Amino acid sequence: VALGELRLAIFLPYAVFSLIAVAAYRRDKVAAQEGRWRTPEATLHLLALLGGWPGALLAQQLYHHKTRKPSFRFVFWLTVLGNFGALGWLVLQPAVPPG
Repeated sequence: VALGELRLAIFLPYAVFSLIAVAAYRRDKVAAQEGRWRTPEATLHLLALLGGWPGALLAQQLYHHKTRKPSFRFVFWLTVLGNFGALGWLVLQPAVPPG
């Protein structure tokens, strides 16, 4: 049961932040094409760091967005590593008994 709850507790934020990231990348791509206000790169990186990196990676490929800027890609992959590090730290924390 605890393993099932852990899986849901991990999967749900990744799914939510990934959906938000896909929407943010799409919005930024359209804004770039139309010459409108852009989503700050820091926002896109924060979404990736919080667990939205799978959606961000998918959106980069789907929309061909942010794929040619080496500095963005470098920071993006740092956020992925940071997310893995945080996830590993959370998963490896000793269980705290109730009460």
